[in-house]
Amino acid sequence: MLKIHRVVIGDIYVPAGLRKTLDLAAAEALAEDILENGMKVPIQVRHDGKRYILVDGLHRMEAAKLLGETAIDALLVQARRH
Repeated sequence: MLKIHRVVIGDIYVPAGLRKTLDLAAAEALAEDILENGMKVPIQVRHDGKRYILVDGLHRMEAAKLLGETAIDALLVQARRH
């Protein structure tokens, strides 16, 4: 079972490919929804031994930043083996 961790947003690296998919308007709308309803689904990160790397939840993380949050709930997942 996966455990939710509280992770400092500034410690999360966002890969360039994922960063390119950011839609600021969507993050702003999500921030409004989070204000009203709370964050329902934690982001997903993996740890490579040095840092956290965002796997899923870019818009949720950006919405949290827009709301002034410095930490976010995250599920720690394992990297996929190819």
